[in-house]
Amino acid sequence: MKQITVLWIDDEIDLLKPHLLFLEGKGYRVITAANGNDALKYVSARENIDIIFLDEQMPGKSGLEVLNELKRLVPAIPVVMITKSEEENIMNQAIGAKIADYLIKPVNPNQILLTIKKNLEHRQLISEKVTADYRTEFNRLGTTIRNASHWREWADIYRRIVYWEMQIDSGGEEMKEILSFQKAEANKEFARYIKSVYLSWFSQNNDKPVLSPSLMRQYLFPLMEKNPQRHHVFLLIDNLRYDHWCVLSEILSGFCRIEQNDLYFSILPTTTQYARNALFAGLMPLEIDKLIPNLWTDEDDSEEESKNTHEEQLLQMQMTRLGLKVPVHYEKILNEKSAKKLVDSFSNYSNIPLLVVVYNFMDALSHARTTVGMLRELAGDEAAYRSLIQSWFRHSQLLELIKTCLHHERTVMITTDHGSVRVLNPVKVIGDRETSANLRYKTGRNLNYNPREVFAIRKPADAHLPSLSLTSSYIFATCADFLVYPNNYNHYASFYRNTFQHGGISLEEMIVPVALLLPK
Repeated sequence: MKQITVLWIDDEIDLLKPHLLFLEGKGYRVITAANGNDALKYVSARENIDIIFLDEQMPGKSGLEVLNELKRLVPAIPVVMITKSEEENIMNQAIGAKIADYLIKPVNPNQILLTIKKNLEHRQLISEKVTADYRTEFNRLGTTIRNASHWREWADIYRRIVYWEMQIDSGGEEMKEILSFQKAEANKEFARYIKSVYLSWFSQNNDKPVLSPSLMRQYLFPLMEKNPQRHHVFLLIDNLRYDHWCVLSEILSGFCRIEQNDLYFSILPTTTQYARNALFAGLMPLEIDKLIPNLWTDEDDSEEESKNTHEEQLLQMQMTRLGLKVPVHYEKILNEKSAKKLVDSFSNYSNIPLLVVVYNFMDALSHARTTVGMLRELAGDEAAYRSLIQSWFRHSQLLELIKTCLHHERTVMITTDHGSVRVLNPVKVIGDRETSANLRYKTGRNLNYNPREVFAIRKPADAHLPSLSLTSSYIFATCADFLVYPNNYNHYASFYRNTFQHGGISLEEMIVPVALLLPK
């Protein structure tokens, strides 16, 4: 392990001999300087310095003057200011110059040791603690996964897995690999659970989670009725996984109160065409097809964009059925330019109680990662993908839009229609020309597959899904599988492996966030 070098700058350095001996006894290398000029010579000479302790009151150049030169020469090295003074303006100047810490004399050796650990060994210490905590949790979580038999248990399991993913993101590869195996085990058991209970969720009296068609009835409309004087925003971010929401919420917590942070279940197929249309209509896809066939687009429509062109009408019809006579403005955001336009014109909607915004960037990013090699390299795994989303969100018009909504004293309900899963394992299926193209599910008349590798629904009406013909069926990939035709199998298996897809059965696709933000 590399020896840490400390530069200590103080005009009374001889009086600090006990502190210096204490640090050397702990294995640190200590360089001293009695004034700012000597210290700057050490730094200019490229001494391998890891942290600097700087006295604020010295003859000649003051501590603040030396601090400014240090930050210009070595901006990445943490500088800890030590002073007798507690004057607010000195503290403000030091903090403004981006000091790492601030200590008031007299300081004891343990304070110095703690400061070094906090600034240089902080990440390693946290990683060690997280690793130890996860080792303790591993067996408990494994037992819960194996015994889970209720949707509430699965929602809790997924929360716990995502919590550990977020904790271990900056940790060692060994722990990441172990957690990845445990998540794969969870997805295997979750798929088995969904196969056994999914169709029963459509029985009238069965205990079931909130599903796509009931989301607005369970969350949005009761909120509007409870707060009729308040204006609201319903923000649907397409393809927002729960772990991605956790990344966004860390940033948002600085601007608002997150009043509600729930999970609901997307219907199958976990795609925009099915799940989002069901969400806005308040109906399952089969009911949309039967009751308002002109607003349902079949699988054989080749234009992907045309499968969600009626969301505003579906929402208006749902609200009319429920007797909700509230003016609504619907907006679909396809890029940053249209988002900025909405932000800039937001005051135009001050008299409209409900704004419904569909934000499509996350889904576009997922698809772009599949086709753009550089993006796939930048977001090579789950942790890197979360980091990319975090970086984008900090500088996005989406964040500006949310801030604007809160500034206008609107509540903001954030949710999604489905998530996505990183696929790794190709599974061979055979279908005719009319079979759907999605990699995580297929629907068609002549599907040939291994029933042990998929979840098959031979009677689509049982799952409230429309059929292209009397003999149509649906099959769904589970876990990290994706469905590939035999023709040119190796090419497509290689091309789509390690991409994010949706439509099938996994924790990441089906269990998705719904949250309520309030102004602070």
